Amino acid sequence: MKYLFSICAAVLFAFAVAHGQVASHQSSQPQPQAKPSFDIPSTQLKPVGKPVARVNGVVLTDVDLVREEYVIFPYAKQHGGKLPAEMEPGIRKGALQMIIFEELVYQDAQKRGITISQQRISKAEAELRQQFASPDDFRQYLQAEFQGNEQTLRDKIKRSLLIEQLLKIDVEDKSTVSVAEMRAYYDKNPALFEYPESFAIQTITIMPPDKATPAQLAEAKKRADDAYKQAKATKNAEQFGILAEKVSDDDYRVMMGDHKWIKRQNMPPEMLAPALKMKDGEMSNLIQVGQFYVIFRMNKHVPAGKVPFDQVKDKLRKELQQAKTNQVRAALDKKLRANAKVETL
Repeated sequence: MKYLFSICAAVLFAFAVAHGQVASHQSSQPQPQAKPSFDIPSTQLKPVGKPVARVNGVVLTDVDLVREEYVIFPYAKQHGGKLPAEMEPGIRKGALQMIIFEELVYQDAQKRGITISQQRISKAEAELRQQFASPDDFRQYLQAEFQGNEQTLRDKIKRSLLIEQLLKIDVEDKSTVSVAEMRAYYDKNPALFEYPESFAIQTITIMPPDKATPAQLAEAKKRADDAYKQAKATKNAEQFGILAEKVSDDDYRVMMGDHKWIKRQNMPPEMLAPALKMKDGEMSNLIQVGQFYVIFRMNKHVPAGKVPFDQVKDKLRKELQQAKTNQVRAALDKKLRANAKVETL
């Protein structure tokens, strides 16, 4: 049902935009990770039924194209159905490729005699109706999209389910990844799962001015000695961090002196030597690094190592399965196009 409702969600959204509202449901497609800029002119998606492609004689229109654009870019629903101009060409190209692929899959499903039960179609229709706030809203949608013809709607649902079913057979079922495959990948790519020796530290740094005078250097040393005395009195990371906020000169003071993780090769030699001898929770002596004075707290020292297979297998399964799905899907697209007549208009 996942594939069906990514399509239905887009159809519902197109209807909502046309009527000055936005459906309350969320798209089943992943949301963009970064918010695009809408400060520049953008494209309003207004399909008019213009042909955009022909697949073995079947005409696909900009109605199909816009539906897929909403699936690819659901963020548009928050901007009245607009696409940012800088992203529009790429989104349109991807949408065109997808609707052609869908049509090829649908035609192949018909050739192979794949069937969808009436019960399954009825269930999908019922679930679609539930996405509307009221029966009147559904009737308005039915009239706007299908001239009020419920059979046309059911035909569209059947088409979507046929596409979904064929993709399950030819893509999803062929993209499973076994434990043996995951283990083989893990063993052949050790560098992907290794991590370097690292230190989680907090610092208090006293920094004299550039080209400091002898008097300024002396003042910095005095401040450093005082900070060190106060730091020795702290009992935990929080207390050390509060002190760092008050007396430290480096930029990490706003984060309670917390550097998170520092790789061994990035530790100054003056700090690395004592760090290798310290236990978690210990604090260093006052250390001079160039003209700076540093006190650091060792929160955690992690030797270099490799993440165990059991800890990464779930994430690895998802990544390998996605890669395999993309490969199988691309192969299916190539196979279907080989014997098809596809024209873009």
